[in-house]
Amino acid sequence: MTNDTTKKLSKGQLAYEQERARKAGKSLDEWLKAKAQAKEDEAKQVAAKSAPKKKGFFSRLLDKAHEPL
Repeated sequence: MTNDTTKKLSKGQLAYEQERARKAGKSLDEWLKAKAQAKEDEAKQVAAKSAPKKKGFFSRLLDKAHEPL
């Protein structure tokens, strides 16, 4: 286990994550890496879904009205 992980987790959190890793049949390092990867993947999916929304009818109409002739 890396020192970064031990600094971030308290004793209780570390014990909890060790128990979850044991139930999943992985080592603590593998478990934490998989957990970080899953969080990263989820963030990418959320970013992809939140694409800019098309302006509404009245917003586009006002934009057209403010354009010079």
